[in-house]
Amino acid sequence: MQSPLILTVSQLNLYTKSVIEQDDNLNNVFVCGEISNFVDHYRSGHLYLSLKDEKCSISAVMFAGNASRLKFKPENGMSVIVRGRVSIYERDGKYQLYIDDMQPDGVGALALAFEQTKEKLAKLGIFSPEHKKSIPQFPSRIGVISSPTGAAVQDVLNVLNRRFPLAEIVFSGVQVQGDTAAEQICRAIEKINGLNAADVVIIARGGGSAEDLWPFNDEKLAYAIYNSHIPIISGVGHETDYTICDLAADLRAPTPSAAAELAVPDCREQLYFVSSLKNSIYNSVNSMIDDLNTGLNEILNKPVLENPNGFFDNCELYLDSLRKTVCDGTVKKYELLSADFSHICEILHTLSPVKVLSRGYSIVKHNDNAVTSSKDLKSGDYVDITFANGTAKAKIVEVNCENDI
Repeated sequence: MQSPLILTVSQLNLYTKSVIEQDDNLNNVFVCGEISNFVDHYRSGHLYLSLKDEKCSISAVMFAGNASRLKFKPENGMSVIVRGRVSIYERDGKYQLYIDDMQPDGVGALALAFEQTKEKLAKLGIFSPEHKKSIPQFPSRIGVISSPTGAAVQDVLNVLNRRFPLAEIVFSGVQVQGDTAAEQICRAIEKINGLNAADVVIIARGGGSAEDLWPFNDEKLAYAIYNSHIPIISGVGHETDYTICDLAADLRAPTPSAAAELAVPDCREQLYFVSSLKNSIYNSVNSMIDDLNTGLNEILNKPVLENPNGFFDNCELYLDSLRKTVCDGTVKKYELLSADFSHICEILHTLSPVKVLSRGYSIVKHNDNAVTSSKDLKSGDYVDITFANGTAKAKIVEVNCENDI
């Protein structure tokens, strides 16, 4: 009897691995299940998870190279369909699934990624209306970020040159699809802002599939638009296409051509407006001149201008009448004042001390004070006596107060 073959653990794991890997049915399998135990190893970029259904689970790993191509972010509880191969991790003897590709079960990966990015940026306020910048009415420089070989840029340039040829166009050529497109668009936005090279910027790309338009859903592009101090108009895809670029931009246009129309005014409309304004001003000035002419004619037809001497004759008559009134009034006032003055003089004359003195009375003063009582004097005092026709000095010899009243 042949002795049994004794294997090491490493030999057993290696043999089992080789048997599984030689099975073509296990080299390319599609498995659906629910994600659990999800770990995003941020340093290496590898994704570690388990896939489970109602009864069983299997460990799985998705290496960084494959994980970097995912358009959405896997999460616990998400139903997915994965493509990969089954093998054994020799060190642990662990049977697991090595994932090459992953898609959400029931919804497209791009649609899910779009909603995830949209929700995240909305919470951060990237789409908030209060942050939107107004588009200048008459921009002198217009930045255009687009593919130099695409039809979209030709549409934009044609519209800009037709509507507003006065504006200078600052063009920045970039890729508008592919892995490097979003980064190139971000750099173009930052460069135009750094040089302050435009008053408004148009990001333009024609229509395409969701995969073709995917660079315009890049999160970094949303931040670049948000941080731009120059207003940005998004003209990406067709009218039914919506991207993160549209939501972050200050103004969304349904097409590249529409973006150009929104960026500049129509010079023909402006010329018509200026012409209308000129006509309005002309009509207003003419109307004003007509009104002034009418007023001037009314003045010229007044009698005073037809016969100026007649006007002065009337004025002279009025002045004569006014002078006579003033003179008559002055004379009458003078006569009244003279009569009042004479009456007052008569009263004053009646009360005059001189008149009293003329009747034999006199004024006696002692020390310049009028003597009104004999009690104010004593023997030996000298007094001054004023008569109607002169004065005299006297000495008091005797004072008799018996008859004093």
